[in-house]
Amino acid sequence: MSMERVKQYLDDQNVRYSILQHSPAYTAQEIAESVHVTGRHFAKCVMVKIDGRLAQAVLPASDRVDLQQMARSVGATSVELAEEDEFKDSFPDCEVGAMPPFGHLFGMEVFVSPHLTAADRIAFNAGNHTGVMQLSYGDFERLVNPIEVAL
Repeated sequence: MSMERVKQYLDDQNVRYSILQHSPAYTAQEIAESVHVTGRHFAKCVMVKIDGRLAQAVLPASDRVDLQQMARSVGATSVELAEEDEFKDSFPDCEVGAMPPFGHLFGMEVFVSPHLTAADRIAFNAGNHTGVMQLSYGDFERLVNPIEVAL
């Protein structure tokens, strides 16, 4: 999903958002810093496999996914990090590693950390390594309906 497709989706849903441009950056903390957003409010997407099926774990840039905790939280036998080859085709218009947290548009469950739900506004990659979108957490929750679990 490219920046244009994300914008169109948000426009269709009457969501107010802002777009921030930055020089190329690749880690969530680095991106958050470059657009002057606290790491607690920058939503990074970590692609995982839950009992073999792809899903998105969305959490603050400053956090790390605890795979064992996530497995317990979702009642799964196993949760492991997905390899790029396993998910890159699911997001054909995105640069690998810059997927927005809208996995539900691609038939994936989206899990969100309770640490992120406390944010008034969140920022996230918008399909490339130079653009960030920012919107209210309430709008994100309404659109995505993520499953809140300890990550």
